[in-house]
Amino acid sequence: MADKPLRIAVVLSGCGVYDGAEIHEAVCTLLAISRAGAEAACFAPNVPQAHVVNHLTGEEAAETRNVLAESARIARGKVADLAGFDAAAVDALIFPGGFGAAKNLCDFAFKGPDCTVNPDVEKAVRAMRDAGKPIGALCIAPAILATLLGAEGVELTIGSDAGTAAALESLGAKHRVTGHGAIVIDQRLKVVTSPCYMLDASLAQIAEGAENTVRALIELAR
Repeated sequence: MADKPLRIAVVLSGCGVYDGAEIHEAVCTLLAISRAGAEAACFAPNVPQAHVVNHLTGEEAAETRNVLAESARIARGKVADLAGFDAAAVDALIFPGGFGAAKNLCDFAFKGPDCTVNPDVEKAVRAMRDAGKPIGALCIAPAILATLLGAEGVELTIGSDAGTAAALESLGAKHRVTGHGAIVIDQRLKVVTSPCYMLDASLAQIAEGAENTVRALIELAR
């Protein structure tokens, strides 16, 4: 009998770099999971976006959108409400980046180290941590983990931006400077992070970072 494939939860934050999940990072993550022979299970909180941005002009739009509904665009409709997340049903968890991670999953983009995390996001991270299961984060999404796991001295990276790194370290996190495609693995807490578009990166470099993160998560999950 063949081994059951690992199941990796992917938490999305909308659709679009300026107000939701970064689409390249999200799709590269899903592709890396598939290529590794694992299964992806997409989740998103069922909440309004912090705001909506016109991605052509960069200006805020006078409309409202729902994070779960927008995430369904990336997941091709196959996305579940994060409120129903069950850590026992997955082997690892990963957060693609994009401003949605810092606006909708937490409010780091607005409040910096004084930020708070969406309750369903916090519940999912705490459940994975309690179960000893690995968690990954790309781009700015490590801010979520710094907020929740900073007291445990989580080791992570957002690349090389000194200001953002200092903000995360003020939460208790240990930041490591990294380049394109690189990952930081906190073996103790089973956390894997990669900078992705926190650096001026090409799509190929984004794919490399996502793939390296997913591979490390799978190794930690085995």
